[in-house]
Amino acid sequence: MVEPLAGSTALGLATNVVVPGRAMTAAPAVTRVAAAKLDMTELAQFIRQGSRRHLARAITLVESNRPDDRVQARELLNTLREAHPDSVRVGITGVPGAGKSTFINAMGMQLIEQGHRVAVLAVDPSSTRTGGSILGDRTRMGELAAASEAFIRPSPSGNHLGGVARATRETMLLCEAAGYDVVLIETVGVGQSEVAVAGMVDTFLLITLARAGDQLQGIKRGILEMADVITVNKSDGDNEAASRIAARDLRTAMKLITSDPNARRPPVVNTSSYTGMGLADLWREVLNHRAYLEDHGGLQARRAEQQRDWMWALVDDELVESVRQCPAVKSQRAALEEAVRTGQLSAVEAAETILRTFAEQLPPHWLGGR
Repeated sequence: MVEPLAGSTALGLATNVVVPGRAMTAAPAVTRVAAAKLDMTELAQFIRQGSRRHLARAITLVESNRPDDRVQARELLNTLREAHPDSVRVGITGVPGAGKSTFINAMGMQLIEQGHRVAVLAVDPSSTRTGGSILGDRTRMGELAAASEAFIRPSPSGNHLGGVARATRETMLLCEAAGYDVVLIETVGVGQSEVAVAGMVDTFLLITLARAGDQLQGIKRGILEMADVITVNKSDGDNEAASRIAARDLRTAMKLITSDPNARRPPVVNTSSYTGMGLADLWREVLNHRAYLEDHGGLQARRAEQQRDWMWALVDDELVESVRQCPAVKSQRAALEEAVRTGQLSAVEAAETILRTFAEQLPPHWLGGR
């Protein structure tokens, strides 16, 4: 089922939620005072019990930029930090129009039929002008949205490159703690920065199309090198023959990625979200890739490396936020920005001024006594 949008209430609780095929209904009344007093240990307990309402609230918390919320979010994540090695984490990317959301809807329903609980984290691009996002991926996941075994969370990408929201990794951990054993992360689209999603999943799935032309060229070698499994989607009707040719060409291309004859080459599978053709074969290849990682010790190594990268990503985020919130920097910000706009200062000079101002506010021992 679709969980409430982050902005629906301050606590991440639904007011009115539109689910395809269902009438708009109001959520049950909640005692907001009692909810507000809930501490992180209690919240973690409710999440482990599978409470969708509390999971939604927790995700809203980790997505918040408020300093006090960030402190609580860290406390909650520390409480739920135990690993979930049995979960399957799949990142899904592809050229615009490849049918990623429709594909996830069809694949998710098949996984539910097999007894899985599926969480979908759909990252929508944010406007660089207004900061707003459409958050419309759920409209193409009507069946999945109505399934009680599914949890769909659309999130704005904000100002983070790669189409991956800052809190996507944290949200994934919360979903696993709530008992979702398959987590699908749908990214904005394809681009050189889109490889960020590969840094938080076990299997990176690339969706392509036949007759993609220059769009397919836009994937470039970088994405192909990151792909663990590839599918040529929309392989049905008049497009079936062309799709099979495209899959054959991709298999040939993957042989050129590496000259090592013993290296694993990503399988290429034809699929149709409309007919369901190839979806079972594709999921089998995802599990085969996972088995390959486990047999070669790669799964634990990959997740350990991801934890290390996450550590530095958190450091980077906190440092940037600390600089932006520094009172001395904030007092100069407007003047420096205007000086850069009018050409009185170069961006390099302004950046040096900001960093020097921030450094002057730090305790001397942080700078090695200098």
